[in-house]
Amino acid sequence: MDILDNANVIQQRDSHDALGVVGAQSEQLSWEVIIENQADYRDFTPQNIVLAGIGGSALGGLVAKNWLDLEVPFEIIRDYKLPNFVNEDSLVICVSVSGNTEETLAALTDAKVRNAKIVIIASGGKLLEIAESENIPYVRLQKISQPRYGVFMHLRAITKILNKVNIANGKYEELAEQENSIKEFIDGILPNIATDQNLAKRLAIKCIGKTPVTFASSTFAPVAYKWKISFNENSKNVAFWNEYPEFNHNEMIGWTSHPIEKPFAILDLRSEFDNPRNIERMELSDKLLSGQRPVAEVINLHGENPLQQMLCGMALGDFVSIYLGILNNVDPTPVGLVEKFKAELS
Repeated sequence: MDILDNANVIQQRDSHDALGVVGAQSEQLSWEVIIENQADYRDFTPQNIVLAGIGGSALGGLVAKNWLDLEVPFEIIRDYKLPNFVNEDSLVICVSVSGNTEETLAALTDAKVRNAKIVIIASGGKLLEIAESENIPYVRLQKISQPRYGVFMHLRAITKILNKVNIANGKYEELAEQENSIKEFIDGILPNIATDQNLAKRLAIKCIGKTPVTFASSTFAPVAYKWKISFNENSKNVAFWNEYPEFNHNEMIGWTSHPIEKPFAILDLRSEFDNPRNIERMELSDKLLSGQRPVAEVINLHGENPLQQMLCGMALGDFVSIYLGILNNVDPTPVGLVEKFKAELS
């Protein structure tokens, strides 16, 4: 029996039930977000929006930025300091699942100095302590094992906050409308679905012993980035990503020389909603690099609209990377080295 079709092996290696967590993530799309310490923002429309977060806590912002395509500037900051343009007309959303991320705490301090409007998203920790003691609006996230598994929940919180400031109206409800479609897609890649009928398992097998490199158009770039993070943390695999058309202006040349042996798995995320020129770029790149890199595995994103394709694409990346972690004989959930690094840094 194939390892990925052996329930006992899966249970043994996935001891924290990462597959169960991501298998239920469609439920996050209808989670009812409550903003505590609500400020009256009825007359406030931000001139710009900045989301401060790191790692899995930034993923929801990256997806929201591309999906929403807002008329006001929307920046994602993964550092200690906010952009110089942030002022009293800015909305700053500070996201940290733990509530203790030092970069996000520093960004919060910076936002207060600049008199920006602030909303905090966290499950606990210092961020919520500050929010409660200083009467800052906040959303308390539901507990989840790892930030990377809560992107759908983060999207719900972000859209609810944006609705509060008269931006992206209707998008909070639109997310909830996707729940059944995303659940139906996830049901087709669950562990009980045999490998020969399970796209996620087949893709994981293609990645064994290789470095996955995921590509997408600029529209779906956050999904490719999510795959990279998922391979890193779930599979404990080095992985990379890039986007089109940027790939054709630099990285493409890198594939034509060293290293001669290229143990990579090339994964092209494609969509009918891509700019047609980017689809042409992917196809022509694979043709011109024939013999110089592995042939790309084409993954057509599932869904009736760009939002569904982003959500299904992220869910697929979760399952592929967790299955690869099981094949690598590692527990997908823990990220011990990151925790050790944070402890020593502090």
